[in-house]
Amino acid sequence: MINILQVLAGMAFFIFGISMLSGGMEKLTGSRIQEWLDKMTGKPLRGAFFGAAATALIQSSGLLMVTMIGLINANLMTLNQAIGVMLGQEIGTTLTAQLVAFKIGNLNTLFIIAGVVLVEFFAHRNLRTYGEVILGVGIIFLGMDMMAGALQMLVTIPEVAQWLATLGHVPLAGVLAGTIATAVVQSSSAVTSLLVAMGMSGAIELRGAIALLLGANIGSCVMGLLASLRLSRSARRASIAQILINVIGVLLFLPFITPYAQLISHTSTLLPRQIANAHTIFNMTISVVLFPFIKQIGWLAERLVPEGKASGPAKLTAYIDERQFRIPQVALQEAFRELYRLGEVTAQMLDCSRRAMLKQDTEALQWVLDHEDGFVDPVCKALDGFINGLLRTNLSLQQQRCCFQIKNLITDIERVGDLTEDMAEAAQKRIEHQVVFSPQALEDIERLYRHAHTTYMCALEALRDRDREKARHACDLEEEFDHLYLEARQDHIRRLEEGVCTPEADVIFVEWLRNLERISDHADNLGVSVSRN
Repeated sequence: MINILQVLAGMAFFIFGISMLSGGMEKLTGSRIQEWLDKMTGKPLRGAFFGAAATALIQSSGLLMVTMIGLINANLMTLNQAIGVMLGQEIGTTLTAQLVAFKIGNLNTLFIIAGVVLVEFFAHRNLRTYGEVILGVGIIFLGMDMMAGALQMLVTIPEVAQWLATLGHVPLAGVLAGTIATAVVQSSSAVTSLLVAMGMSGAIELRGAIALLLGANIGSCVMGLLASLRLSRSARRASIAQILINVIGVLLFLPFITPYAQLISHTSTLLPRQIANAHTIFNMTISVVLFPFIKQIGWLAERLVPEGKASGPAKLTAYIDERQFRIPQVALQEAFRELYRLGEVTAQMLDCSRRAMLKQDTEALQWVLDHEDGFVDPVCKALDGFINGLLRTNLSLQQQRCCFQIKNLITDIERVGDLTEDMAEAAQKRIEHQVVFSPQALEDIERLYRHAHTTYMCALEALRDRDREKARHACDLEEEFDHLYLEARQDHIRRLEEGVCTPEADVIFVEWLRNLERISDHADNLGVSVSRN
């Protein structure tokens, strides 16, 4: 019992170390992952190279999968492009086993000490992050030592030794055991590293380890499939494609485990390294073999998850999903995308309210009213709830600031939506009561509208591109609007005094100008927020 607990404790340390290493690397590179994905996945081969390099670098295939699903949902990435990245990802995941197959002796203690010193005694954020990476590596090797020591004792139990021997003689049993173990642990890296530790302690033979490795590849997809069941059809297809890749690979290798083990035995004299090499060569071979069939895998995934009627109300948000919480930087990027999408809709509402007022377009008027209640308000609520949930996770100080920035920007964009609704209702009054405006009043409305719309779009583009120069330009435009607004008010007062403007037109005209001024002010708020962050 003590040995089993020690194995479990070692695995717990290992998983914690992987999590810390991945978290540190995510902080160093996570903000650029989505940008890299956008640039590198245009061609399948480039995507595969990116998948291998990125997974090896950040030690988190989950980060790539979450990001890819977000891009697929937003129609910014195709299923075939994602499959190319997945094939490369299969290669990148083998780095962990290769890493832990090294024997570093007491160096793991030095890694832990150095990591703790950097994390606890240095205030600079980058140094603390590097400390997390170093500490994670040290804890990984500490967990490996604990597992290897306990397994050396555990294998002396006859029942355990007999079960392990069975895995070598009955490969299918090994594949099944590896699948179940990985599905339970939810980490193929943990299971493959456990097998390396078993090799260090002489607790398993190579054939049995290979069978378990094959099962681990399948088991790594189980939780992804279960999670994707509540996501979009595109997300489910991506998950199915990953399962197809791994299942096809296992079926190709399963009949040849014995000759494959004999081949691998020539790659090293050390069993732990042989196990790591078996994992690497298997994944590399499958990726190379299946690469020419990316389109066919995508086609099969689409057939297995066919088009159908929507099984519920349409999802209002396009980018955000609570599963992104595990990678805060990606969650923030997707929240900013959702925010810009919301801003685009309110900009369209502003244009429709203009058409309703100046051209008495009742369809445009109704579009504004429908989208304020049916889109803007619920999306704002969903996005605000998403940010509140993200704030409850482990965020850096900079990430917390971004969250509060988004919450403030939601308020500004929601208010623009409210103001366009007020403008549409004012246009409705004009249409219903047949209020007539003078040509000069219509010209002033058109001129101020175009300036306010230009200011708002400039601020939104600055938000989208994180462009401080464009943000400052939006603020300058807002100052220009204030001057145009005062001129228009003075001209209006003169028309009132001359009797050109009727009382009914006066109320609607003044309300429209005030709403445009407020929209311009909210655009200025967006610009100031971008220029200061």
